[in-house]
Amino acid sequence: MKPSLASTAYVALGANLGDPLATLQAALAALAEIPATTVVSSSSLYRTAPVGLKHQPDFINAVAMLQTTLTPQQLLEALFDIEALFGRSRSVPNAPRTLDLDLLLHGETTLDEPYLTLPHPRMHLRAFVLVPLLEIAPDCSIPRRGPARQFLDGCRDQSIVRIPSAATSK
Repeated sequence: MKPSLASTAYVALGANLGDPLATLQAALAALAEIPATTVVSSSSLYRTAPVGLKHQPDFINAVAMLQTTLTPQQLLEALFDIEALFGRSRSVPNAPRTLDLDLLLHGETTLDEPYLTLPHPRMHLRAFVLVPLLEIAPDCSIPRRGPARQFLDGCRDQSIVRIPSAATSK
């Protein structure tokens, strides 16, 4: 059996319950503990208005770039395990949450399975994904869609504000 080659994967992080700033910092550390996976870089943290279910607190969001030899399904399971550690419960879509980890991209993989679609089916519609993603991967391309940068104009009406790094290092 040949050794697996590492793939570049991107994970979106979000939280709006509890202390979201501390949660995202701890979640980034937890990503670094995933076996066969390295956190290559992570974006700044951003404050964003909720999408969908509007009457809830703002979110804190970021994107992390990983190198991993895990399959997309194995990586997704590891992300679910981390969410559970942070008390994530899944109720209605777009509900407030302690932590949300979305697998956006895994190399050039395209999948359409009941629990995993790659690339993430709505990533190109969300400023809270595109802005931090393009911060760490300015030339990122979304399989079957093209350069991620081309979708920014369609998200201009979505509120997103970079949090100064001094505010995140308490």
